[in-house]
Amino acid sequence: MPAQFTADAFKTELFRILSYWEKYTPDDERGGFHGAVSFDNISKKDAPRSVVVNSRILWTFSMAHRLFPNPGYKAMAERAFAYLSQYFFDKKNGGVYWSVTADGEPLETIKQMYGQAFAMYGLSEYYRVSKDEGALKLARELFEYIEKWAFDAGQGGYLEAVGREGQPIENYILSQSPYIKSMNTHLHLVEAYTNLYDVWPDARLKKQTAGMLDAILNHIVDDTDRMKLFFTKDWTPKDKTISYGHDIEASWLLYETAEILRDEDTIHRVRERCLKMAEVATSGLGKDGALNYEYFPETHHLQSNRSWWVLAEQVVGFYNAYQLTKNEKYQRLAERSWEYVQQKFMDTERGEWHTTVQEDGTIVKGDKIHFWKAPYHNARMCAEMWRRLS
Repeated sequence: MPAQFTADAFKTELFRILSYWEKYTPDDERGGFHGAVSFDNISKKDAPRSVVVNSRILWTFSMAHRLFPNPGYKAMAERAFAYLSQYFFDKKNGGVYWSVTADGEPLETIKQMYGQAFAMYGLSEYYRVSKDEGALKLARELFEYIEKWAFDAGQGGYLEAVGREGQPIENYILSQSPYIKSMNTHLHLVEAYTNLYDVWPDARLKKQTAGMLDAILNHIVDDTDRMKLFFTKDWTPKDKTISYGHDIEASWLLYETAEILRDEDTIHRVRERCLKMAEVATSGLGKDGALNYEYFPETHHLQSNRSWWVLAEQVVGFYNAYQLTKNEKYQRLAERSWEYVQQKFMDTERGEWHTTVQEDGTIVKGDKIHFWKAPYHNARMCAEMWRRLS
């Protein structure tokens, strides 16, 4: 029987997720964390390591230690900080690499702004709980790096990536020229800038955060209140692909940015837009209460797999819409999302969550941990819901 929709239920699941990562991911031979762990919890010792996963571990365990002080959480955060600062930072050219080998050697040396964002996000959260000035210094250096190499002063927003030494490149890992700006990178850059501003209220950082929020609302969110995914330098979209998970995720993250910027006009404007985004996202719900992954209007193709991160985000996104409107429809959507998570995604036998579930409810037995899968989405959902329901 599904757990109740209560603060205690979400706290219990948060602790369960964290215990999995404490048990199966640390690499005691080479430091840091294994780059992949199989469905049956066997570590893949030679798997490459991504800056995104390492940084998300740093953020997650820093957040957890802040909310629920625990020596184990502190140790995990310290391990993640040590590995990030030692192996992912390019000491000569600045910024962080996209990936390193299992031995810590630079692998993909492209400076993806998505990667810079998550390193900043993790470092700022670690500073919040540790007060380690070295962590804040690195986060501020990343802010300066992003502003120097990626900010488009002419047309607004941020470029997707640069090469190891800051040189222009064609292949951006997440996209390819001429689509040099993306929704995903902007969404997580504004998230990282917001978190950094909350611990380092710098005037320039605030200005750039507000400007990025405007760029997202003016260029990325279209007149249907959905987000386009990839853009040329002048904001011409690549196509009309719909990413339901990103739409519902943005509907609460962008409102959080407005709140932390503490400008009443911005809060009001963003609130109205974010509620529209949450509402249009409901069109992607299946009969089971889970959001489909993507829809391609040009070909009428629906990518109907259910993803662990989408389900996590729809719990928070729909509940945030309920909190802002008191419309019980959104609360019911959040509750049903939570039920689906428990029935299909939680692996009560092996731990953590499955990555993918097919539309018919079949579990896809993929790696529990991989280049993209970290505790960030599901642990953050649990912490957010614990906070909101407490």
